[in-house]
Amino acid sequence: MRSLSQEVTLNEEKRTIEGYALVFNSPSEDLGGFTEIIERSAIDEDTIKRSDIFVKLNHNNDKILARSKKGKGNLELILDSKGLFYRFEAPHTPSGEECLEQVRNGVIDSSSFCFTLPKDGKGDKWERKGGKVYRYIVKIDKLYDVSPVYTPAYEATTCSKRCMDELNYFNTIEPELNRIQEEIESL
Repeated sequence: MRSLSQEVTLNEEKRTIEGYALVFNSPSEDLGGFTEIIERSAIDEDTIKRSDIFVKLNHNNDKILARSKKGKGNLELILDSKGLFYRFEAPHTPSGEECLEQVRNGVIDSSSFCFTLPKDGKGDKWERKGGKVYRYIVKIDKLYDVSPVYTPAYEATTCSKRCMDELNYFNTIEPELNRIQEEIESL
C-alpha cells in the first residue's frame, strides 16, 4: 500500500468523494530506507481492465465503498497526466456515512493504493543517487484498492515488506555490481 497526501474532496449534493490515488513521478516519503517513485509507464488502461479494484475505507475489507471490476462498476477511474484519479458516490451504508463525515470534517484528507508488480521481475528498478536509494515502479500488474485513508500507510505493509527484502538484496549486490562495472570500464 502506498499513501499520498493528495487532497480528497467531497461534493455535498451528490455524495461524491474523489481524489488522486497515485501521482506520477512524485517521490514518496522515506519508506524505511528507500524512496519510491511511480513512473507514468507504470499504469495504463489495460492495468485497470485486468484489475478488480475496491474503495475501502482506510483499507478495511469490512468497509467497502465502491468497486471497478475490470473497468466496470460504480468506481470511476481516470488516468491523466498527473496520475490515477478516482471518484465514487458514497453509499447509504454505515461505512459510506462514516467516510462522508470524516472527509467533511477533514479527518480524512489522503488517498492510498494497493498494487502488485508483474511476476517477471521487471516491474521496478532500483538506483542509488546521492547516498539515497530509489525504487522506480515502471509497471504495475494489478491494482487492488484505491482508498481514502485516515493516515498515510507508509509503515510495514505487505508491499513494503517485500520491498525491504528487495532493498536488502540490492544493498548486498550493489558493491559487486560496482566492482564489475569498474573492471569493464578499465578494459
